[in-house]
Amino acid sequence: MQAQTFSTFLAKTQRYFSSADHDGLPRVLNDVASACIKISSIVRLGALAGTSGSLASTNTHGETQQVLDLESNRIFLEAGQISGLIAGMASEEMEQPFIENHQQKGRYLLVFDPLDGSSNISLNLSVGSIFSILRCPDGVEVPALQDFLQPGSQQVAAGYALYGTSTMLVITTGQGVNGFTLDDALGEFVLTHPDMAIPHEAKEFAINMSNQRFWELPVQRYIAECLAGVEGVRGKDFNMRWVASMVAEVHRILVRGGIFMYPVDEKTRERGGRLRLLYEANPMAFIIEQAGGLASTGYEPMMGVQPLSLHQRVGVILGSKVEVERVVAYHHQQQD
Repeated sequence: MQAQTFSTFLAKTQRYFSSADHDGLPRVLNDVASACIKISSIVRLGALAGTSGSLASTNTHGETQQVLDLESNRIFLEAGQISGLIAGMASEEMEQPFIENHQQKGRYLLVFDPLDGSSNISLNLSVGSIFSILRCPDGVEVPALQDFLQPGSQQVAAGYALYGTSTMLVITTGQGVNGFTLDDALGEFVLTHPDMAIPHEAKEFAINMSNQRFWELPVQRYIAECLAGVEGVRGKDFNMRWVASMVAEVHRILVRGGIFMYPVDEKTRERGGRLRLLYEANPMAFIIEQAGGLASTGYEPMMGVQPLSLHQRVGVILGSKVEVERVVAYHHQQQD
């Protein structure tokens, strides 16, 4: 059977899109996929490309920027201007949105983390890109910052690229989740993981254990039960994983099941959490829930959170439905 390329897949599934997205969304997604292919090429070259290492600058969050952070951001911005359908873009690396200047009115807004886990670059570990596509509000000719502040439930599409042993693109348009692997010979993504579904329960958890003393009691309780293993109330042993790359963590859980947590704790409470809502938490929540999982802050559904600022942070708990429901229940019990 002939391999189904990403562009062919979009053409075949186009009939499931709303009339407003029928023509435009496939073009935008193809442009994003092209950006991910370019970033993959640079990431794989590593030091040979002369793009490894840190800069003296920091991004809007005060984090040290890697050379590849800015190069990946540039690639996304260029790709987002090809179709003329994206009215504005927002990124982890930019304090303010980039507003497209063209004659044709853009239908969409693109928000993205151009290179998630970039601190892993010097270690030759997996990194990735995360993106979310929103509709530009009706009647808006030139989008302003507030037009980007849409809850995750309003996403038209979301996805991530994983630059690992192979490069994968995983997307949802609200009709399930599909995974594509980059075929270098074709120079295109090919469908390799159709209809991805996350196991409802599993025996793995991903969390930064170094923050244990700062966690809230519901998280402390859940992890203590996992660590107690077969002798504890869960009656089974758990494995712990931590890669320090959200894309890598979520991809593993999507394939094997389990739970990923970066909860609000005493260190991050004043900032609202560690991960960004619009271009990290929301797109991953959309993917996980379309695959049958669940995503929450611990206190409310992730995609129900109303953003108040472009770089708003939030606590993240997502993964297999049974596991997330247990942690959420512990949070609600604490409130009671």
